[in-house]
Amino acid sequence: MKKTIRIGTRDSELALWQAKTVQNALEKLGHETKLVPVKSTGDLNLDQPLYEMGITGIFTKTLDVAMIKGEIDIAVHSMKDVPTALPKGMVEAAVLKRANSKDILIHKGLDFLNTEGTIATGSLRRKAQWLNRHPEHQVVDLRGNVNTRLKKLKDNDWNGAIFAAAGLERIALKPENYVDLNWMIPAPAQGAMLVVAMEDDDFSRKALEPLNHQESKISVHIERQFLKTLEGGCTAPIGALVTIEKDIVYFKGALFSLDGKQKIEVEETTRIDEIQGFGNSCAREVLNKGGKELMAEIRKVLK
Repeated sequence: MKKTIRIGTRDSELALWQAKTVQNALEKLGHETKLVPVKSTGDLNLDQPLYEMGITGIFTKTLDVAMIKGEIDIAVHSMKDVPTALPKGMVEAAVLKRANSKDILIHKGLDFLNTEGTIATGSLRRKAQWLNRHPEHQVVDLRGNVNTRLKKLKDNDWNGAIFAAAGLERIALKPENYVDLNWMIPAPAQGAMLVVAMEDDDFSRKALEPLNHQESKISVHIERQFLKTLEGGCTAPIGALVTIEKDIVYFKGALFSLDGKQKIEVEETTRIDEIQGFGNSCAREVLNKGGKELMAEIRKVLK
């Protein structure tokens, strides 16, 4: 009897789109699959800011539990939501080809940029970078899935809100009134999709191998290494982006204070055959430039 691969996913429109993308790819390869949608804690509690909920794994925990209990075989995630340390016995089975990694501003007219304005985002990283550039603005908290956040933006008198371009592009919701925030450093692994499986599940892991995109995997691995070395499980305003051209790897990363006033940035390059520990060394550079003290301050505030 043929084994059916049960695909765990959050039940938002975007999460389902991502899971169906994996489902279609597996079915093209001849596998039988079944989608198993679940609600995550992050989706259920929309009133509390993410950082107060102990952000690590908030969108992945429910699926982790379902997988450990044997209710699903694999889980599909936006990779930026996945903690840098996976639960024991779970492995990264495939990183799909990365989509657009940029942040974008959806706005109601750009006149406010040189005066006072209000921007909405639930991300400490986006908030800190916006305030670093526009200290005169106010930033308010915005939670929920993509559809919920777009509706909240429409219903409030905010000037704009910040979104990941990839999410809106995937479900064809990117409006015309947006601008690319080319200066904003994205979250590590933004725009990438990750599929996880249990380490001892050889069948699912082998089935997912053809879905893996090597260049994307290298890029996000370096970005997440940078994140892990810097924060050690605490959430902080950290951005990182790797681009690869031929055999050269370009890295740009930064740590910000929560109010955006402090910015510790690093830009480095290396050869593709010398990437071992590259993310770690970039993080150490930030820590040595005052990042250690800044991280201690951030931890104190977020406790």
